[in-house]
Amino acid sequence: MSPVSLTHLSEKPLSQVLTLTKWYQVENAQLHLSDKAPLRQQGIFISVFGDELTAMSAVALLSFAAQYKVVVSSLCLYQPDSQLPVGLVLHSDGHLSDTMMSEFRHGLRGVAADQGLQGSCITNPADLKQKGLMVMDMDSTAITIECIDEIARLAGVYDEVASVTAQAMAGKLAFNDSLHQRVGKLEGVELSLIQTLKDDLPLMPGIQALCNILKSHDWHLVIASGGFTWFAEALQKPLQLDAYYANELEISDNRLTGHVIGDIVNAQRKADILSDIRAKLALPKHQCVAIGDGANDLVMMAEAGTGIAVHGKPKVVAQADAAICQGSLLQVLYLLAIPAKSDD
Repeated sequence: MSPVSLTHLSEKPLSQVLTLTKWYQVENAQLHLSDKAPLRQQGIFISVFGDELTAMSAVALLSFAAQYKVVVSSLCLYQPDSQLPVGLVLHSDGHLSDTMMSEFRHGLRGVAADQGLQGSCITNPADLKQKGLMVMDMDSTAITIECIDEIARLAGVYDEVASVTAQAMAGKLAFNDSLHQRVGKLEGVELSLIQTLKDDLPLMPGIQALCNILKSHDWHLVIASGGFTWFAEALQKPLQLDAYYANELEISDNRLTGHVIGDIVNAQRKADILSDIRAKLALPKHQCVAIGDGANDLVMMAEAGTGIAVHGKPKVVAQADAAICQGSLLQVLYLLAIPAKSDD
């Protein structure tokens, strides 16, 4: 096969000139079909996805990487699921320090956004086809709402509770303190008032499809939430959860007492849950994924092989290994289905 020149293709879609799941060696913006896929455990994987990918998009990414002396040695087009557009992954055998990696990821997101894309940079990515673990936050991650805010709205104390929630999610208030403050404002709320909320929790777009695919590949699915068990249990069946961990609201005479029972599921507890389950399943760290949107998810995300901010707060997006900032959570598959090979 003759080399493919990216600079000569201009705005031509890459899907028209490159074969899906085939790796191409990169030499001076020339692509040569390769018979070797990179190892997951080696180097840096840069994934971009979103609108239709063009040769010009690839050139922009190669130029950006070169600014950080990240030499892209190969690239590959792939489509993790028929519901998703074709994505592009670039591989480099290079290495970046933690500080440079953070700066690189920030810049990559900007360059990708200029091309109508989303971009992530990860090392040692999880393999969808191998057994794995995904631990997810619930509120504003698996579902589109913050349950405590919605209860407060029904109870007429939304503004008071939402202001405390915002401080906690931005990392400006200790989670335990914020939880006690917020739950205290819900004293006397009747369960009948919020039963409809529990019966029809709005799932985050793409989360159910994502969970279906993960379960089909023998992944273990868990919710670790600073929210409440009363709602998490309603998600067990639709998301095929193997377990859920959340805070338990005290109830008396079918009313909330304004108290939480037992230990609080806070940031460290979430991380401990992931670590404990990983040990029980005897999984390598790189096969563990954590997704969340708030500051109290960061410790859990750091404990995982890949931490993914999903529609996350700016602080979380900045510190996460990867980020899905718009669109369906099915896009998490772009990070789990990179067509590389494992060093078994």
